[in-house]
Amino acid sequence: MHDEDERDRLIDKLTLRAKVRLLTGADTWRTAAEPAVQLRPWVMSDGPAGVRGPSWDERRTSVLLPSATALAATWDEPLVERLGALLALEARRKGVHAVLAPNLNLHRSPLGGRHFECFSEDPELTGRIGAALVRGIQACGVAATAKHYVANDSETDRLTVDVRVGQRALHEVYLAPFEAAVAAGVHMVMAGYNAVNGTTMTASPLLTDPLRTAWGFDGVIVSDWGAVRTTLDTAAAGLDLVMPGPAEAWGEALVRAVEEGHLAEQVVDDKVRRLLRHAERLGALGRPDPRPGPGVRPGAVRALARRAAAAGTVLLANRGVLPLDAGRLATVAVIGAHAARTRGQGGGSAGVFPQAEISALRGIRARLRGRARVLHVPGPVPAGPPPALDTKLCTDPRSGAPGVLLRMLDAGGSELYAEHRSTGRLLEPRLVPGAHTVEINARLRPRVTGAWTLGIAGFGRMSLRVDGRTLLEGDFPQDTDDPALVHVSPPAHCATAHLAAGEDVLLVARRALVPGTGRAVVVSAAPPAPDEDAALEAATRAAREADAAIVVVGTTEHDECEGRDRLRIALEPGQDALVRAVAAANPRTVAVVNSGGPVEMPWREEVGAVLLPWFPGQEGGGALADVLFGHTEPGGRLPTTWPAVLGDAPVTGTRPVDGRLDYTEGLHIGHRGWLRAGRTPAYWFGHGLGYTTWAYEELTGPATVRAGEPFTVRVRVRNTGARPGREVVQVYLARPGAAVEYPERWFAGYAAVRARPGAAVTARVRVPARVLRHWDERAGGWRTEPGACRVLAGRSAGDLPLTSVTELLGDLPAASVPEAQGDLPPASMTELLGDLPTASVTELRAEG
Repeated sequence: MHDEDERDRLIDKLTLRAKVRLLTGADTWRTAAEPAVQLRPWVMSDGPAGVRGPSWDERRTSVLLPSATALAATWDEPLVERLGALLALEARRKGVHAVLAPNLNLHRSPLGGRHFECFSEDPELTGRIGAALVRGIQACGVAATAKHYVANDSETDRLTVDVRVGQRALHEVYLAPFEAAVAAGVHMVMAGYNAVNGTTMTASPLLTDPLRTAWGFDGVIVSDWGAVRTTLDTAAAGLDLVMPGPAEAWGEALVRAVEEGHLAEQVVDDKVRRLLRHAERLGALGRPDPRPGPGVRPGAVRALARRAAAAGTVLLANRGVLPLDAGRLATVAVIGAHAARTRGQGGGSAGVFPQAEISALRGIRARLRGRARVLHVPGPVPAGPPPALDTKLCTDPRSGAPGVLLRMLDAGGSELYAEHRSTGRLLEPRLVPGAHTVEINARLRPRVTGAWTLGIAGFGRMSLRVDGRTLLEGDFPQDTDDPALVHVSPPAHCATAHLAAGEDVLLVARRALVPGTGRAVVVSAAPPAPDEDAALEAATRAAREADAAIVVVGTTEHDECEGRDRLRIALEPGQDALVRAVAAANPRTVAVVNSGGPVEMPWREEVGAVLLPWFPGQEGGGALADVLFGHTEPGGRLPTTWPAVLGDAPVTGTRPVDGRLDYTEGLHIGHRGWLRAGRTPAYWFGHGLGYTTWAYEELTGPATVRAGEPFTVRVRVRNTGARPGREVVQVYLARPGAAVEYPERWFAGYAAVRARPGAAVTARVRVPARVLRHWDERAGGWRTEPGACRVLAGRSAGDLPLTSVTELLGDLPAASVPEAQGDLPPASMTELLGDLPTASVTELRAEG
């Protein structure tokens, strides 16, 4: 390992221009190399739920884990650490050195478009789960990246929005999860697009204080992709690395700033020093380490992903219907389009091409094979653009293989390059010299007769033809600079064509390649939608004839996607009508909600049970079946409060006014805001049922606690049901009558316990000193107010039967050094892999 003196000697070998070149990416995902100091490039990749790698290519598949909301819903830090280790091993398999995760922004509003990619409404729970993921990733030699620093909690105008937030709320709520990540040793922090209190985050003083000074962060601060648009202010603020690159805002502009005396060269040297330290941690500085890293066999990967999906599944309501007894069922109706095409992940830059996806229907059929008959009825088709062409629907007209033919054409229409692809969703088609147009050809074989919906997504000059007949042609202007929408989720343009079942047609889509508009092109097709009344009648009939009905509804990629916030949380009327019709036909109806964030459920009192598997990843269908039929406990608890209707939510605003988004609620987001408003949600933060019941018997804690010190409370609970179970015991604090304003109560800690039927167990919940402190805006620092503190324990923010009182002594400033999250020491790679069979990276590549 190099010490600081050795790094200084390396820096002395470099010219100013060479040093500045290291401060921007070499391309979209890679950093620059410098042979003079034995610095090799290192690679970054999105990775909250799966590590894509440096290319968007469906042939390079990834393990897809449950969404971040589902991971937080586990309330299980050791499990999240193991999932972090799995992400790191995926990264190493794909040649990735740094994973752009976790996302530590908060569920401030139910309308947040990136809800699924963030953990929770609560800073403490977000910090604990995020720190666990950081520990898991970095135990395996890969860097984690805490993002998006800070207050980047919504998507509307996210590139330019100026978030106005008070200093107390900023420190206690929005900065707190990042402080936890630093305490966990995170190696990278990503500065967001947005501004906070008038200053864009890539130029914000918050990059220095508290990040580097108060918290002691010694890693690399990287910009979000395309977030840096200026030179001097961003270079002086503490940013180290601009992505993607080469970046015009730095580069020669930064060299000139130093040469003209506007910026000290020492500032550049400090950035390079941090990059060298970081590269050394990643094994990209000095002689390469030839030792292969461990891998995990695919069967073990699938088992862990399935376990995680079940652990995050929340049982919101149960009227004696679950678990279903497979031995007593002759026929089960599985209803809904989401049952057959279950959504495993949210939309945007974090998306991956999964190795395989188990739908709810497939998982249920596998569980009941040889036991019961499974009927599937799709019901009404959810609105939205049709899905991308895939191997089930079309063939390559040149080779005849399932999939599509991709061609690159020059300006005269001559073919420069061609290859077979398996999907019509091409985000980074290969560029060749002289390429002017990307073309997708597919031979489509309709299975039903009628008006098919065909679409093409992208920007610029595009056309869509069927058997030589033009359906769409024109210039489709780019109306956004948001990278997620330009490069990942461009808008779709659709038309209809009458197609006959069994009669092949040739579909040809073209898009001109214009600099600055991205390369993404998506060609899609969907059969004619069935009559809604007929679809409802078919679903009702199937439910009536079955012993149990499972109806799956949810959101679409256009409801929950990076780059835009939601306009509503209501499902489409057809989906609500479907659930109501099925529930009326069969009292043993289980409603399954396939979403990443809150949705309205006006029928929640009409069904026998409500299950929330979130976006469950590739093994979601198997995990859902495990839970439905009692093989596994539904382990999840809500990481955010769910309103009955959007209008009840105390905080909903995501749309800036004159460029500003004011966080006028201050400290009172999530359950804090509901309590302050005196409103009752559909389901409180922390809510979740299991397959047994619990009695809360006793809460004990210390009579006095010195300011700045943690304390532990003990909560005795008893399993009063007939099955073994796991309970998440939660502790909240309140300061009635205090001189300082506090939330009515706020989350302070939790512990999970297990017990057999009839047995009592004591949960020991550690209350960290950080949740007792407040930010003193006048003094600009942390303080802990003395006086009485109520301690409450129970099952959720709205169900707290036990109370005690602890007296806080003294009036001491809280410690300035970040306090570690949770009670878990950093684990080694071997400990995290646990009982998973390991293989070499070579074996993993071969098997995966």
